Amino acid sequence: MQASSSSSHPASLAAASVNEMISGIGMTPIEAVLVVGALALVSARWLPPRFRRRAAIGAAAVSSASAAVLAVVGLRWQMVPVLAAVVVVLPFTARTMLGKPGGRRVRWWLAGPGSAAGVLSIVAGVGAAIAFPVPDFPAPTGKYAVGTSVVEWTDSDRPETWTTDPDDVRALQAQIWYPAEASPDEVERARYMGRSEAEANAAADAEADYLGFPRFILDGSVTARTNAVPDAPAASGKEQFPVVLFTPGMGVGRTTNTAWAEELASHGYVVAALDHPYDTAAVVFADGRTVRRAKHRVSSDAEGYRLGEELAAVKARDLSSALTHLGRFDSGKVKSVLAGRLDTDRAAVVGMSAGVGGAFQAARTDERFSAVIALDGFPYDGDPGSYDQPVLALTQKIGLEDNPRYLPALERMLKLSTTTGYMLTIPGMTHPAFTDAPLWMPPVPSLVGTLGRTEGNRIIAELTIGFLDAELRGRPADLPGLFAEHGELSVYGAG
Repeated sequence: MQASSSSSHPASLAAASVNEMISGIGMTPIEAVLVVGALALVSARWLPPRFRRRAAIGAAAVSSASAAVLAVVGLRWQMVPVLAAVVVVLPFTARTMLGKPGGRRVRWWLAGPGSAAGVLSIVAGVGAAIAFPVPDFPAPTGKYAVGTSVVEWTDSDRPETWTTDPDDVRALQAQIWYPAEASPDEVERARYMGRSEAEANAAADAEADYLGFPRFILDGSVTARTNAVPDAPAASGKEQFPVVLFTPGMGVGRTTNTAWAEELASHGYVVAALDHPYDTAAVVFADGRTVRRAKHRVSSDAEGYRLGEELAAVKARDLSSALTHLGRFDSGKVKSVLAGRLDTDRAAVVGMSAGVGGAFQAARTDERFSAVIALDGFPYDGDPGSYDQPVLALTQKIGLEDNPRYLPALERMLKLSTTTGYMLTIPGMTHPAFTDAPLWMPPVPSLVGTLGRTEGNRIIAELTIGFLDAELRGRPADLPGLFAEHGELSVYGAG
C-alpha cells in the first residue's frame, strides 16, 4: 500500500483494523454506525426502565446523524431498508424519549411484531450490503507502490472497420498500472470504473445492459476506489520494467482485472489493459465521445464462432498497436512519467475469456511478444499456426459434457507453441472468478467459486508473476512445481 510515515502510529493501525473489519462485511464505517443506531433504536423499548430513555435518545441521535451524513455523501440502496426501520420506529420511540421511564408505552403485542419487522428490515439491509459490497481491493504485496493513468491514441493508417465513415480511423484507449513512488495516505486513489464519476456511470450502465442484470448491482463498483494513485510519479531509479498487455473478455472493459494488474505493478511490471471500441460495452474518450458496443446478430454457433474469430483478430491488432505506443512513451516521443522506464523487448500478452483469442493471435503475428497467458478463455483463431512463445493457460474445472469444444481447442493451441506450454486447472474457480467479480458479486459458489473474495485473485497473481519472472526476467524457477501446487497441471512441448 502507499503509506505515509503516520501509518505506523497505534491509533492509525487500530483505525485501519476497524475499517478492514467493516469493509469485510460490505459496509462503510458510517453505514455500520447507521446499522448499530437502528438496532439500538428498535431494541430500546425492551430495555429495563432505568436505561430505556437514555438508550432511545442516544440511538435516535446516532441513527439520525448517520442518516444525515449518508444523505450528503450518498445513500446506497442497501441501506434503504435500514433507514426505513429508523423512520418507522422513531415516532413510537419518541414517547419513550419525551416521557418518564415508566410512562405509557405501545402494548407489547403491537410492539413485538413491530420490533421484529424492524430487525428483519435491518438484517435485510446488512445482507444486501454483504451480497453487493463496494469492492474492497486487496493491498498489493510487492515492494512498489502503484500508479495508474489512462492513455489514448489513434492508428492513423488503420481504417475503422466497425463504421461506414471512410475517413474514420481506429482510436484506442488503455489504462496503465505501473511501479510508482509511494504517496501519503490522504492522496485520493483512482476510481475503479472510470476516471470520473460520469465515466464510471456510463461504463456501469453499458456493462449492466450488456450482461443483462439490474444496474444497481454495479452501484458499489461505481463508487469504489482502488489502491493506485492517478498519474503518480514513477518509482525512483533507472530500472526498466517489463510490459504486460491485457485484453479483457467480450463486452467488458479495461478495469475488469484491476486487482490483478495492481499486484503485478507492485512487483515491477507495467500492465496496460485495453478497451476495444465496438467490443467493450462502452468506451468513453477524453473528448466526450462514448462508443458503445456494436450490435452483433448471431443466429447459430457457427456464426458465433466466426464473430469470435473476427473480434479476436481486431484485438490482436489493437495489442500490437498498444505495444508500439508504449514504445513511444519509453523513447520520449509521447510525454509520459514512464519515459525511459519501459522494456518493450520483454513483453507478454494476456487474454481473459474471449480476449484469449486476441492474445494468441497477437503472439502468432507479432514476434515482439515474448510470452502468452490465457485466463479461462477460448482460443479463437481463424488461421491457427505455430508460434514461438511459451504459454500459461489457467482454467476452471469444466468437463467435456459442459463444453466439449473448449479444452480440446485450448490443448491444440498449446501444442502449436514451439516451446513449452502449461495448462493448469484450478479447483474452486468459476469463470467470473478470473476477474474482479468476487469483489462485488454475491458470494455464491456457483457465481464466484469457493475461494472467497480475494483468494482466487491471489492465486492467479502468484502463478502469473512466477511465470513472467521466469520467462521475461530469466529468474530460475521450478514452474511445474509452482503450478502443480494449485491444481491439475498438463505440460506440452519442450521441458
